[in-house]
Amino acid sequence: MDRTTAHGPVVTSRLSRRQWRRVSRVVQYALFFVVVGLLVTTADWTRLGNQFAQKDLVARLFPDVITTALVNTVVYTASGFLFGLVLGLVIALMRLSSVAPYRWAAGVYIEIFRGLPALLIFIFVGVAVPLAFPGTEIPGGTYGKVALGLGLVAAAYMAETFRAGIQAVPKGQMEAARSLGFSHTRATVSVIIPQALRIVVPPLTNELVLLFKDSSLVLFLGVTLQERELTKFGRDLASQTANSTPILVAGLCYLLVTVPLGFVVRRLEARAARAR
Repeated sequence: MDRTTAHGPVVTSRLSRRQWRRVSRVVQYALFFVVVGLLVTTADWTRLGNQFAQKDLVARLFPDVITTALVNTVVYTASGFLFGLVLGLVIALMRLSSVAPYRWAAGVYIEIFRGLPALLIFIFVGVAVPLAFPGTEIPGGTYGKVALGLGLVAAAYMAETFRAGIQAVPKGQMEAARSLGFSHTRATVSVIIPQALRIVVPPLTNELVLLFKDSSLVLFLGVTLQERELTKFGRDLASQTANSTPILVAGLCYLLVTVPLGFVVRRLEARAARAR
């Protein structure tokens, strides 16, 4: 807007909203590159390389880091996920049951196992269960204990995910199934649960990523050399060599699995969003 004074017209201008956004974006980019540049130029890359990237140590880790540590991590995660999937679905159905004691029991379970740290659950499985049931062995040894520990934690979260998925299925689906002569149980199993599963696939895949990382807690159960997962494997060799290269390699192995899984989660979420 122009303003006239005794000395002539004075031109004043204000930036538009689009221009302000453009300036703000430029400032944020500049700040980002300045911070990254400072980190890159001030870090002691020689010391970092000596501590985390010893090529001779990397060669010594293979193939055990893949054939033993990574394979065990995948097996622990898969067994815990499957156990949690089944238990979580049962807990979700109990939470939605018309029988009050079932709802109360499911609610208590969810609150307890969502509120306790996963580490305490592993200690409970490894110490409290043998004390509570003397002479009783969990099937599968360490693998069974890990599946139980991970599954108990995952089931609490999966139960709420399943409950939300079941409630997201339109009520008309149950009414249509009942009108065709289905019993309530058969309609739930054959109609409602399959539709709910399609809805909850993205959050369940995300839970799989979290379980993959939580499998590192297996070290608190006491494992043999052939039962070590990635974190235990990396820590043991880092202690033996007084170097952190094994830990870095173990971390890269985690990323080898979690990054593709994260990509799958984003694709599934995008597909679900398009379907809605």
